[in-house]
Amino acid sequence: MTDDPSSSGEKRPALIPATPPGIHRAAELLRAGRLVAFPTETVYGLGGDATDDRAVAAIFAAKGRPQFNPLIAHLPDLATAQRWAIFNDRAYELAQQFWPGPLTMVLPRPANSALSLLVSAGLDSVAIRVPGHPLAQSLLKAAGIPIAAPSANRSGAVSPTTPHHVLESLGERVDGIVTGGKCQVGLESTVIDLTGPEPVILRPGAVLPEEMERLIGPIRVSAGDPTAPKAPGQLESHYAPNASVRLNAPSAEADEAFLTFGPDRFVFGGATRLNLSLQGDLDEAAANLFSHLRQLDQSGAPRIAVMPIPDEGLGVAINDRLRRAAAPRPA
Repeated sequence: MTDDPSSSGEKRPALIPATPPGIHRAAELLRAGRLVAFPTETVYGLGGDATDDRAVAAIFAAKGRPQFNPLIAHLPDLATAQRWAIFNDRAYELAQQFWPGPLTMVLPRPANSALSLLVSAGLDSVAIRVPGHPLAQSLLKAAGIPIAAPSANRSGAVSPTTPHHVLESLGERVDGIVTGGKCQVGLESTVIDLTGPEPVILRPGAVLPEEMERLIGPIRVSAGDPTAPKAPGQLESHYAPNASVRLNAPSAEADEAFLTFGPDRFVFGGATRLNLSLQGDLDEAAANLFSHLRQLDQSGAPRIAVMPIPDEGLGVAINDRLRRAAAPRPA
């Protein structure tokens, strides 16, 4: 594999080391309108210059993503983010508490914003986040531009939590991959819509509703409208492996792969079995979810059976991803 994405012959992504020279190189690629995958604490993002229509269009093309599905703009800090979105008191309170971190806020978009309209899918709002991963922070500071970065995988497929997942899913569709190891959280960020009178969670994640309610009061939880999403992760079928997914399975058929949770010595069935967390730890289960789904999908089993996951705390976000993975696929 060549280390130069612009060399002649078949294009291959550059594997960029997570070093200061590597970060500088990745930032140069982004400023030149190229696509670079990089780690965040949630999943690997497919980054492009959020002010460059061509770069943003290239993200949609690389993923095969519908252009009515908005992207998240990533910034290095709150001060910079305030130049790209209109913050109210609630947004400022949440940013002070949870940024940098796995929280995305949907906020009004300034009338004179230089962000590509494709980032907002034509809406008058913008989804914005300050990631907590040190490599993401370094890259955003070095690039000096807002970076649009959905998950670095084909649209609707299982999200990537390692560089190998990105390479496997996107291959030559990305110009560079910052090799930062496995993502710690393993689930995409919580998305909260603050554009209306009532805060609304559009996508559950590692930042829980009760944590935010202590700061800003009652929050409504909604799956949103999958035909007109205001944020990523709202499509009915999403995060899906090639195998079909069967939820709340106490056991598995002989030809099914089996995704288990908690002590499973007396759970039967399954051609291949992986456990999200033997100890029943939801944080560990979230970190393992996408990588385990990928491994079971690669086992060749036509179906993946999934044990029940407690629908509390981080389990709400895990079950959200599993329900979308199990939803009927688009024709």
